[in-house]
Parts: sequence; structure tokens; C-alpha cells
Amino acid sequence: MNKKIFLVIVIALFLRLISLNQSLWLDEAISANVVKNYSYSDILTKFSPSDFHPPLYYFTLKSWTSFFGFSEISLRFPSVIFSLITIYLVFRFFGFYPSLLLSLNPLYLYYSQEARMYSLVTLLVFCAFLAFKKNKLLIYYLFTFLSLSTFYASVFFFAAVSFYWLYKKNYKNFILYSLAPFLSLFILSPLLWRQFQASKTLLISVANWSSVLGPANIKNLLLILVKFTIGRISFYPKWTYYLVALLVAIPLWLTLFIRSFNQRKSAFIFWLSLFIGFIFSLFTPMFQYFRFLYLIPFLCLILRKNYFYTLIFLFFSFIYLLNPSFHREDWQSLSASLNNSVYIIESVADPIKYYQNDLIINDLKSVSPIESEIIVIPYASEIHGLDYRQKLLSQNYLLIKETSFRELKSETWQKSFK
Repeated sequence: MNKKIFLVIVIALFLRLISLNQSLWLDEAISANVVKNYSYSDILTKFSPSDFHPPLYYFTLKSWTSFFGFSEISLRFPSVIFSLITIYLVFRFFGFYPSLLLSLNPLYLYYSQEARMYSLVTLLVFCAFLAFKKNKLLIYYLFTFLSLSTFYASVFFFAAVSFYWLYKKNYKNFILYSLAPFLSLFILSPLLWRQFQASKTLLISVANWSSVLGPANIKNLLLILVKFTIGRISFYPKWTYYLVALLVAIPLWLTLFIRSFNQRKSAFIFWLSLFIGFIFSLFTPMFQYFRFLYLIPFLCLILRKNYFYTLIFLFFSFIYLLNPSFHREDWQSLSASLNNSVYIIESVADPIKYYQNDLIINDLKSVSPIESEIIVIPYASEIHGLDYRQKLLSQNYLLIKETSFRELKSETWQKSFK
């Protein structure tokens, strides 16, 4: 093996093994419970219609966990593998420096450690890009279907590829390459339609759900600039965070813009994918930075050789890895603190089901307790527009204790008999 790629893979793997056993957060726990409790056919027919993602990642994770179990490390390791393959492909076709940048990018590192579909779709989209670059149409069709069967938002990339051929006035290839996502979405349309109906119901029933999905606004645009540069870390006061983050991010994006003129094919796809995603999100909110994770390899291709941002990426990656305050929600510790029962919005209770499967879970939305003392986890209550405190106060409960965990808290409420 080439010494340089061996070095890059060793560095990438070393970084991805640090803190790999941190607590699962909500979405990861959903992944874990789905692959543990549903058969392959049930994932497709019972779970996916009420989810917002296609099923390929869950099928892949279920196959993996049937051999390697359901620990945090096991659940996350497929994402590590997918990221290492992507890094290798970047090295194989574009050289040492882009692959090193990709291995160190703090946002890509974060999602390379997550038991979700983002690392897999990044690999599949990059394979589709290689097929596009080599004009291998059948391979492009295959990876288009696999990508959209993993993550619908990858459609922005495929739309950008089609527009590239239109820009080149190659109308034959414009039609041929446009057919790939259309045929893929047509095959997926029965499931996609059911998911669309479920999403409409959710938008009505969950008061602030649209804000979670990612509207096209300046805030989410700035978050893409910042998160693609320094990853998922954040700190207070917020004005200081944004000042520091933008001071680091803006020179990167200016450099990307300048170097885009030398990497026209990669740059065209990169910038147009973001633009199409923004325009689409004016009508259907999807403009969250993590939905564009598959574009980070293209960022590294455009940036190519840059010692300063190699060090910046490494610096912020270590800040994330070595500081537990930047890690995921600590459901593991929170669940360990619970005894018999808990009140929580039932749709976000998957982490507790993963860590404390025998615990009695009461739905906070219809809270009407009979116990003299109860534990409440108010997670996502603001998103659901739920004023649970007023309900409990009206039933003569008083808040006597709050316990904080990382990005979480539990509350102890006691019945007053005055």
C-alpha cells in the first residue's frame, strides 16, 4: 500500500475511534431500536412510512448488527468504515492533500462517528460523482438509486449534475443524466408518497416542526459556512462564538470561491447543489447543514493543498473529540438516573428505550399523573408547543428539583396536598 494513503487512513481511523463509545443521542437511538426490533420487511412496510428517510441505511445497519451486536461502538462502526472508503477514493482519484483534508474535517469526522445515514450517502454520492466524471452512465444510474435510497436530500447533487450538462449545452447527456434521479424517485415513489402524507400530518400536529427541518434563511446559510469549517462545536456567549467562527470560516469560503475557477467541474457541482437546496427550501424546509454533508469531499477537492486549513481542521477536530461538553446528548447518564417510570413525549423516548428498556414510559403530552412524585424529561417540549408545566401546576404539582446532563435535563415534580 502507498505510504501516504496508509498514513491518511491510519490518522482518519485513529481520530474516529476516539470517543466512539459516547452516548447515543435521539436519532441514533431510533436507528438502534429500528434495526433491533423490526424485520427487514417490517422496516419497509411498518417503520419507513412514518419516517422521513428511505430504508437502505437501516437495511445495511441491520445486517451489520446481526453479526456485531447493538453497542454504541458497533452501531457507529459502519459509518466509520464508509468514511474510510470515501477518504481512500478521494486519495485514489485526487491525491494526498484532499484526502488528508477530508480525514481531518471536523464536521465530516463528527458524522463519521454517528449511527445515521450521512456517512453512507456521502460515499454513494462520491461514487456517483466518479461515474459522472468518467461518463460511466450505468454506474451513475446505480449509485443515483443507492444514494436516493439512503437519503432523499442527495437529489440536490443529482440536479446539479443535470444542470452541468445543460450548462455545457450537451442536451443528450442532460436528458440521460436527468433520467437517473427521476427513475430512482419513481421506484421509491410509493414509499415517498406515504412519507409525504405523514410529514404533512406532523407539520400540523407538531407546532414548531418546520423550524427544525431547516428553512432557507440567513441563519442556516451562515451555519453551513461555519459548521463545514469548524464542525459541531459551540460555546457561549453566542456573539463570541459567531465572531470566532466567522473569522475562521470566511477566509476558507473566499479561498474556495477563488480556487473554484481551477476546479470547475467539482466547483460547479458544489456551489449549484447548495443553491438548488436553498431555492428548494424556500418552499419545503430542508436547508440544514448536515443535509449537505455529502458536499464536504467536494470542498476538499476544491481546496486541495492548504496547510493552514489542514491545521484548522485538525485543531477543531481535537477540540470536539477531547472535550466531552461538545459530545452528543448524554442519554446514557440520564437513563441511569431513572428508576421505575418517567414522563416524556413518547415520540422522543427511543434513547430511554435503548438504555432502560424495562422502564415505564408515560406520554408527557397527556400528562395526568397519580403518583406523589414524578420525573419529567422536557426534551422537545418546545418543538411540540407543549406547556407541560402549566398542566402539572394546575394539578397541584410543584417543581422541586432539576438535574442537568449534557444538553439534557430531568425534573422532579412533587404533589402538593395543601
